[in-house]
Amino acid sequence: MNTTHASRGIAHVDDVISMPGDEQVLRRNIVVAPGNWTDSDPFLMLAEDWFQPPGGFEMHPHRGFETVTLVLDGAVEHRDSRGGTGVLGPGDVQWMTAGRGIVHSELPRGGTPAHSLQLWLNLPASLKMTEPHYQDLPAAEMPLREAAGARLRVFAGSSDDVRADTRTLIPTTMVEIRLDAGASITQDLPASYNGFIYMMEGEGRFGAEEIPGRAGQVLWLERIASDAKTSDIHVAADTPLHAVLWAAEPIGESIVAYGPFVMNTEKEIRQAFADYRSGRLGWDQVAAFEE
Repeated sequence: MNTTHASRGIAHVDDVISMPGDEQVLRRNIVVAPGNWTDSDPFLMLAEDWFQPPGGFEMHPHRGFETVTLVLDGAVEHRDSRGGTGVLGPGDVQWMTAGRGIVHSELPRGGTPAHSLQLWLNLPASLKMTEPHYQDLPAAEMPLREAAGARLRVFAGSSDDVRADTRTLIPTTMVEIRLDAGASITQDLPASYNGFIYMMEGEGRFGAEEIPGRAGQVLWLERIASDAKTSDIHVAADTPLHAVLWAAEPIGESIVAYGPFVMNTEKEIRQAFADYRSGRLGWDQVAAFEE
């Protein structure tokens, strides 16, 4: 069977917004800002955080989406209202499906600051009330694609013939990319996916037109309007490069978001608060999350 390919370019390049922190969060970069739902679909938000003991993200609720947390430095301890607990180290990912609701905390462990990325990934209406679920994805256990000067760790989806077994409720690809200076790779994606690359270190050239990108920028992949089944995104490193690529199938539904809840209607948001206040999400801790 023949598969039609297209070379994918870069739609636009955004600089991240750096925000001052407080005692709990030393600094926060808003990598993908919430609110631009159509263009970023199904990605709701991406935040890069630095936080230190004794602060962090104390008990808080979620409903209607997934959180994908990549620890870059330090260690993050997770606890939740269903009795789950665990510790993520550098390079590890936790894929949490909040679904119909959960209350959890994310705190630094070991007396040193933690540095992490957390993506909020939307769920379609048919899956928003699914049972909460966790997947811990230790870096050492995830499949690695290696080529000359290139190391691509696949946390979800695939890269060339390397595939992760991660359960994704909507079709999703997550690949951490490390390239030596002068190295290049081509990442394959379904043509229907929306996606972006977040540059954390280095400089490089991206896409069919070799758009330059550097640390602290988000490069959005152009959407393919053709009969192509798959598409390729080219990445070439001018200096040692560290980036993460996320791409997924858009959902195309209405979004109503309020604080820690993301649903399709205002009525569903009001119900989420009511369920939280009544303890149906696990614990009755509502003071910080009143409507």
